[in-house]
Amino acid sequence: MAKSILRRVFKSFSLSITIFLGSLFLIACVSSYINPSNWWVFGFIGLIVPYLILLLFFAFIFWLIAKPVYAWIPLICLTLGWQQMEVAFAWHLGSGFNKKKSAQNIRVVDWNVRSFNGLSNNIESKRLVRNEIADIILKIQADIVCLQEFNNSTERESADNISLFTKTFPYYYFSRDYLRNNGSYQSGSIIFSKFPIIDSGKTKFPVAESLLFADIQKGDDTFRIFTTHMQSFKFKKEDYADIEKIKGQEEESVTASKNIIIKMKRAFERRGLQSDIVRSQKDLSQLPTIIAGDFNDVPNSYPYFNIKGNWQDCFLKKGFGIGRTYLSLAPTLRIDYILADNRFTVKQFDLVDEDLSDHMMLVTDLRINK
Repeated sequence: MAKSILRRVFKSFSLSITIFLGSLFLIACVSSYINPSNWWVFGFIGLIVPYLILLLFFAFIFWLIAKPVYAWIPLICLTLGWQQMEVAFAWHLGSGFNKKKSAQNIRVVDWNVRSFNGLSNNIESKRLVRNEIADIILKIQADIVCLQEFNNSTERESADNISLFTKTFPYYYFSRDYLRNNGSYQSGSIIFSKFPIIDSGKTKFPVAESLLFADIQKGDDTFRIFTTHMQSFKFKKEDYADIEKIKGQEEESVTASKNIIIKMKRAFERRGLQSDIVRSQKDLSQLPTIIAGDFNDVPNSYPYFNIKGNWQDCFLKKGFGIGRTYLSLAPTLRIDYILADNRFTVKQFDLVDEDLSDHMMLVTDLRINK
């Protein structure tokens, strides 16, 4: 009798959890279309979508064994949220990457280089990072390189980072979003190209950085590439310490949680506005167009869905797995992207970790459809 009661209680509890997870997942599906600049709380939900998908899958298996009639609950939720599943995982196992580039293809590299600071605390190692990053990019045989958190100094040769690339990439356009030392120190995003840049420009965001574009001529073809670095959470050492306090449920965790939420709220709101700017500029392009950059948001977010539209996500086309691009905080943070409109064919894609930045390097080969 007691076992029967416990079994019923367990099933009722499990059913409640399943319904809760399903409801939260469906809310997350809707949140991809709600601008966080107006409803910032929805920005948080997109961060947990991969976990919700996995939990609902396990719930489906559990109910299939325990009571099949309830297996319909997670199955219906997952079916309704197929778009969230579609952007969360790529399924091209073993597609590989051929380092030898076809002359018909355009090889694009995107990388947030973390201000050439590297990941080591060793001063000598930090000094070498800029050269190591440049060498790796040059070996990739890229045609177009988009870098975020790029900095340059016109006063010190040891910080003249543009000169590391211009022998191979003679054409470039630099956003110069941040200026210091009377303009001699500049930082922001940059586009390098082996091919002539025949037009370029940038659209300033209301706060922080900008969206920049370059129109590039390769033989008889002209195409446009955008790059951008959207608002980050701007976590500092003390913020990461606060996250550890929250994990450890320390006494200061309430204050720590408030500090983290305030920063995340501001970032969600700003990215919502920035993604609207990116989408409007992207839609104006008449040329075959690519956008490569650090969106600082996951695929299940409004900024991603808003910017991507019906374009191709190169990782989803040729990659495999979750595609983590940011190496801190969580294993599900795919926040860097290369998107291409449907006038391109995605030939191959790769994620490269060189242990020189907290971001992975993205590499793809594209071909303009004739």
